[in-house]
Amino acid sequence: MQDTQNTQDTPVVRLERHGDIALIVHHDSERMNPLGQPFQHQLRALLAQVRADAGIRALVLTAEGRGFCVGADLSALGGAAPADGRTLGEHTAERMEQLSNRLILDLQDLPVPVVCAVNGAAAGAGVGLALAADLTLAARSAYFYLPFLPRLGIVPDLGTTWFLERRLGRARALGLALMGEKLGAQQAADWGLVWACVDDAVLRDEAVAAARRLARLPAGVALEARRALDAAAAGTLAQQLSYEAGRQRELVGGPAFMEGVQAFLQKREPVFPPRQPS
Repeated sequence: MQDTQNTQDTPVVRLERHGDIALIVHHDSERMNPLGQPFQHQLRALLAQVRADAGIRALVLTAEGRGFCVGADLSALGGAAPADGRTLGEHTAERMEQLSNRLILDLQDLPVPVVCAVNGAAAGAGVGLALAADLTLAARSAYFYLPFLPRLGIVPDLGTTWFLERRLGRARALGLALMGEKLGAQQAADWGLVWACVDDAVLRDEAVAAARRLARLPAGVALEARRALDAAAAGTLAQQLSYEAGRQRELVGGPAFMEGVQAFLQKREPVFPPRQPS
């Protein structure tokens, strides 16, 4: 769910360039970075810029202040029925289909690796946003909180149920969804929900360092990895073996593969060509 408090034109997110690394920073810190419609529109526009800029080879998504993203601003909803006669639930579902869900799919379809640096509280739909990255790092003071079912009687959204079940398994995903307890960053790392828990003071540096490593990978491998794991989760072993053979048919002998083989034979680090514009 999302709020409508800020105007569309109020900047709440910015794009920074650090060589071939892009940083997208949510800076509505006074409100702990809610998942408002202005933020979602602006973030989708910046993701489109990243996609179009072939000079960008990895992305870091983070925020300023004590919160990474606290989800919906419930005070902006107010509980009032919409004026057009439809229910609040119908309006919410429509906004999700037209905006929020597309934002998560934008991140999953991005042709570059995505690192999320969770600098503070990730609550509600902010959890789904944090987990939509390829690599999620959390500051030691950060935590993950799902108030949907125990506090509001609604399901976790923005892909949260999908990501939780795959990263944690059914028992822990159900427990988090039903108990409404805050999951600290270190425990989240121990459980495998996030890649790592790091000290607050070095979170952004660690995220950028990870992004720089990922930027050296062959172009397109983030998409290959996501799609391969999605296929593995959805199919049988025989189907996955067939999938893997089909991808090798396309990839073995390509420029990245040949550069990797030459680098191995010459005992050097491979240098892969940049990605082509979308």
